[in-house]
Amino acid sequence: MKIEWTKANVGRRGFLKGATALGAATTLPMGWANRAFAADDGVLRVRAYGDAQNMDPAHSVGVVEEEVHASIYNKLIQYKPGEEWGWQLDAATMIEQVDPTHVKFALRDDIGFTNGFGAMTAEDVKFSMERIVDDATDSPNKPDLGPFSHVDVTGEREGTIVLNKPFAPIWSIALPYITGNIVSKAAVEAAGGRIGADPVAESGPYLRDSWSPKEKTVLKRNPDWKGDAPTWDTVEIYPIDDENTAEIAFEAGELDVTRVSLGSVERYRAGVPNGGSLVEKPSLYYVWMGMNVEHPKLQNQKLRQAIQHAVDVPSILEAAYFGAAEPATGIIAPGLAGHRPSSLVPPAADFEKAAQLLAESGETNVTLTLDTLNKTTFTTTAQIIQATLAQIGITVEVNVLESGAFWASGDNENLQLVLNRFSMTPDPYYATSWFTPEQIGKWNWERFNSPEFNEIHETAAAETDIAKRAEMYQRAQDLMEESGAYRFITHEATPVIHSARVIPALRPDGLSLLRYFGKAT
Repeated sequence: MKIEWTKANVGRRGFLKGATALGAATTLPMGWANRAFAADDGVLRVRAYGDAQNMDPAHSVGVVEEEVHASIYNKLIQYKPGEEWGWQLDAATMIEQVDPTHVKFALRDDIGFTNGFGAMTAEDVKFSMERIVDDATDSPNKPDLGPFSHVDVTGEREGTIVLNKPFAPIWSIALPYITGNIVSKAAVEAAGGRIGADPVAESGPYLRDSWSPKEKTVLKRNPDWKGDAPTWDTVEIYPIDDENTAEIAFEAGELDVTRVSLGSVERYRAGVPNGGSLVEKPSLYYVWMGMNVEHPKLQNQKLRQAIQHAVDVPSILEAAYFGAAEPATGIIAPGLAGHRPSSLVPPAADFEKAAQLLAESGETNVTLTLDTLNKTTFTTTAQIIQATLAQIGITVEVNVLESGAFWASGDNENLQLVLNRFSMTPDPYYATSWFTPEQIGKWNWERFNSPEFNEIHETAAAETDIAKRAEMYQRAQDLMEESGAYRFITHEATPVIHSARVIPALRPDGLSLLRYFGKAT
């Protein structure tokens, strides 16, 4: 395919230092109550559960930053909003898998980077993908690219993605998610090889106009964007950890879109204030309690298994999730290949078996710490775990951490028990990626190390037979549970409310695709 080269006009964006706004506190700041937005002010106000602090896709910590990255950068393809998982063209004008290990692409001719860094080229695609797998980058998102080898540049806007072996998730994870974001090679190299809190060059329909840490991120329309113009002039993103706080903000007219607590679902089913709507989506998140197998207090497998059987999941779901969520059978959600119909350890606690395992372990006077995020759902869950483990004589001290400290726990060798929640993409490969040996000290907080698990993770991604692939991922979750390092709790659910003036653009799991949000007429 021959594509005529056209230079895209690229302007420099101005940086505006932002005003203070709704933060991640558990109450609304003074002066915000009853200050509802104007219906026609062109500003979309959304809530995120964390602060997008880092603008480097190679070092993104997940969906919180990806919501911003997907708006200010482009990918070859993007997820489609809707009820079913799918993708659509973005920076690519053509993309085709020509054989199991080669994907050819051609870029649009009208995408340029800000700050004078020129038009997007195939060299930028090559640089963006290859830097993630480069050991020197130390990217935690390297697993998303699986057996990616390199990109062959065949023209100024043409290239071929080369894989070392077939990789089924390339279309569901590698290209439309975090690792698919294309950055400017020239800009990143000029910045010393890494992007920090400020983007060095953007190309998407929005530009990050300002960022007030823990308060607000503001996106503005990119005046040089040549694609379909985004509907909203401005997007304001407020990091609010607590769903109940976000609900107060929504009902006060301060937010257009927010995920809500499961405890509020019944109330919103009866009616959403101010003419808004409730959207209920299934969730790909997975919640579990992990145990650091390398900690001196938790190296005894029998002890870990005793803890598994003493944690009562139904009590957690009733108290922390208001009975609106189902027990998880592993890390892979219903509807995805590899979902297990049941777990090896039943959801309900078996205190008799737990006591027996504790006796067999030979451990006595066991005292442990349980780290958890400072969020009502998790602190409630932690209290239930604390109470149920006390039933077999294990004392648990709950250590409540704010967001920044909690998510820095990957290299904490003193971690003992941890209540955790990871996001997912629509492929089981993404779930198993974080529990491999190479993720120890990064995202494998339990320091779980199973050669068989690792082999499954590597081979299942290349398996094209869905039934065989599902069986492999089920075995992988068996290995996790057999280790005693995991007590699976729930996949949650994703209830979202939005104002009457918004047409939301949500992934099938309820997460926002901000560039595609529309306005109600």
